[in-house]
Amino acid sequence: MPLYVVHFKYRGDAQWGVIRNGVITPIPGVFETTGAFLEANSIDALSRLSGPALGETEIDLLSPVTENQQFLCQGANYRRHMIESGLDPDAKTFNMIFTKAQSCIAPANSDVVRPRRVHFLDYEIELGLVLKRNTRSGQRVTNHNLYEFVAGAVIVNDYSARDIQIPEMQFYKGKSFRTFGPVGPYLCLLEPDDFNRLGELQLTLTVNGAVRQCDRLENLVYGPAETLTELSAVHDLNAGDLLSTGTPAGCALSVPSPAKQRIVALLPEKLKWKMFLKIQARRSQYLKPGDIVESRIATADGSIDLGVQRNRIVDAAD
Repeated sequence: MPLYVVHFKYRGDAQWGVIRNGVITPIPGVFETTGAFLEANSIDALSRLSGPALGETEIDLLSPVTENQQFLCQGANYRRHMIESGLDPDAKTFNMIFTKAQSCIAPANSDVVRPRRVHFLDYEIELGLVLKRNTRSGQRVTNHNLYEFVAGAVIVNDYSARDIQIPEMQFYKGKSFRTFGPVGPYLCLLEPDDFNRLGELQLTLTVNGAVRQCDRLENLVYGPAETLTELSAVHDLNAGDLLSTGTPAGCALSVPSPAKQRIVALLPEKLKWKMFLKIQARRSQYLKPGDIVESRIATADGSIDLGVQRNRIVDAAD
């Protein structure tokens, strides 16, 4: 059975705790990073933890992934999302990897601040996997040994400024504004047997109560094991690092089909992007100040339930 952990502030101090039925049991010790917390605490020891408890209303929630961890992301990793992003699923035969700035990591209940230069703010619910150990060389990760490399799972929303990401061809810049990476509320620590049920997780995102995205993790194109195998051969990974596994279809972004893109590619650069922005301006799905975005990830029977992430969209003050 999974065990749920929260990172929070209580009376000004950052702490970690085990949460059961809305009641938090603080975990002894000070851990500055998610990696340090995972290296010092086993799921077996945490499951036996007891002592004075706190209510959820008594604490200020923090992200269970701290800002000093790598924020790695997979793009276009569900077939239907590839199509709506203007990609040909049969032609794209590679795992798209990018990063978000660590400073965009925010608590699950944070307001998302839309910068004044951003007009097309999009949502992307994703399952995040938190790594269990440091990896300094290429590893062969399989579905059978995935539990040796992954500690647990979190909800991630990969908020994206499409008018920067697409015309400027800047994934990092368009997705890394402060508050654009809320994580949590919980870090769900997984037992080895729990990994067999990851495919059953359903991702659901609503805006003002209306469902925009809904899919199951089993529909990933590149799964966690093959992705970690590829990434470990490229660069070092650290305990506590975050791998966000991609978003389902249903985003606000609208992109022409591959055939139309080939025609548009022949246009002068200025005209091409003018057309793109005109198309996006007709999309009412883009987020506006006052919108409430809720993200949920759970199995149908609730045996794995990562909680609810709730964000209000606000405009930047300056």
